[in-house]
Amino acid sequence: MKTIYLKLFLSCLFILISTTAFAVTVIKVDDIYYNLNKTSKTATVTYLYDSARNSSAYKGVVTIPQKIKYDNVTYSVTSISVGAFSWCSGLTSISIPNSVTSIGIGAFSGCSGLTAITIPNSVTSIGISAFSGCSGLTSITIPNSVTSIGGGAFSGCSGLTSVTIPNSVTSIGNRAFEDCSGLTAVSIPNSVTSIGNYVFWNCTGLIAAQ
Repeated sequence: MKTIYLKLFLSCLFILISTTAFAVTVIKVDDIYYNLNKTSKTATVTYLYDSARNSSAYKGVVTIPQKIKYDNVTYSVTSISVGAFSWCSGLTSISIPNSVTSIGIGAFSGCSGLTAITIPNSVTSIGISAFSGCSGLTSITIPNSVTSIGGGAFSGCSGLTSVTIPNSVTSIGNRAFEDCSGLTAVSIPNSVTSIGNYVFWNCTGLIAAQ
């Protein structure tokens, strides 16, 4: 079941990325790639669509700005797209500004070198498999602005030891913390009304869930 779930996710991610690749123009500002919405003057963090993918596009410490300027127009950075940083194993730390409201499907999937991330209080949703396979991530603070945690959002984050879910969250998707073998404690608030299947499957170190 786990293998089927992963294959399905990767297939959907490939389709979404491939479809989007022909529909948008990607620009680069200060070593970060963006899609621009010229109507709303907003920018979405993404990666360069080419044969090399983005496995080495982002390395080390990355700080996403609140705003960027392109062709003398200022854009507000409001989201991180599908697979934007996926498989960037050289990425170690990322800071997300409080202008960002959503983190897309598989945004940081496979970033095994990621050890630190700052999620601002502006983010309301964490997408499916957003941080799956981030085995180097030891801790993460989910802000109290988040209302939903997508399926497989933190699956395979074997370095995580504890998670506190804020009382703003109402739903936790299927397999959200699957294979988090280092997880020893989880706090689930009363606000959660929907918990998916196998949320803590194979969390062998889990000794407390409240």
